[in-house]
Amino acid sequence: MTVQELISALELKVFHLAQPERPVTGGYVGDLLSWVMGRAGQDSAWLTIMSNQNVAAVALMADVACVILTEGVQPDADLLRRAEEKEVNLLGIGADTFAAACQLGQVLSIPQ
Repeated sequence: MTVQELISALELKVFHLAQPERPVTGGYVGDLLSWVMGRAGQDSAWLTIMSNQNVAAVALMADVACVILTEGVQPDADLLRRAEEKEVNLLGIGADTFAAACQLGQVLSIPQ
């Protein structure tokens, strides 16, 4: 599945879309940035409530396909600027993090 297909499947809000054809092969949920850096898989969709500029840096280091801000969180201006500069796919969803993770697992057909 691509990021663009994921956007359609989950009805995600697009804050910045630099790489719509990037593959999404899994998911990761976490808000502790150092933990995410070492554990999120390459090409994962990273679900978080963190919305500061450090999220863009961690997304690059972890090489995730996209960041999905959950629970209706909006990116702060610095994060949006960094996502644009670094070509990070930055998306949003109103659902709580658990519900968003369940939805992601279903559309990616990840066994639960």
